[in-house]
Amino acid sequence: MDKQFEILGKEIVFQGFFRVEKYHVKHTLFGGGWSAEISRELFMRGNCIAVLLYDPHADKVVLIEQFRTAAAILHPDRAWLVEIVGGAIEEGESAEEVAYRESIEEAGCEIQQLMVINEFYTTPGAFSEWITLFCGKVDSTQVGGIHGLDHEDEDILVRAVDFDQVYRMLENGEIESAIPIIAIQWLALNRQKLKQQWGG
Repeated sequence: MDKQFEILGKEIVFQGFFRVEKYHVKHTLFGGGWSAEISRELFMRGNCIAVLLYDPHADKVVLIEQFRTAAAILHPDRAWLVEIVGGAIEEGESAEEVAYRESIEEAGCEIQQLMVINEFYTTPGAFSEWITLFCGKVDSTQVGGIHGLDHEDEDILVRAVDFDQVYRMLENGEIESAIPIIAIQWLALNRQKLKQQWGG
């Protein structure tokens, strides 16, 4: 099947800290022919990274915790989310450069080795965000405390947690953000191989 689509129009409907664009499109149908015109708003988030910081020697994962507005509005009793390091790729930066930078800024961790786990859309029905998910080898012996940049209003609690406990947190529903769930499940499948590769 020859899959095609056409953009019939575009407008910016909101410009603030983030931008929202509205698109008018049509596309070919699996059964033949073309769809009617479809109008959809697109939240322009841009490309981002996330890093699962892992110490193979201590078998610990570096977790961060911070206030999240959407969580606070939707579930006020669960306004602080347990996550992994992440951030937006600015113009002129590579995904790898952002991974190293954000790991220092958000967790005080220096990455010793870095590998790509996968790349994916987070919410392709509404967001432009494309994530490069990494795993970074770190030394967790000095990990902890409060980190983040003041000018970005970041207030991030950092801790190194045994992998078994992290997985229990996942199973118990204590981790509610999709990206760390994906990363931790990947680590559960690849942990022994990673320890061998990184000398854990």
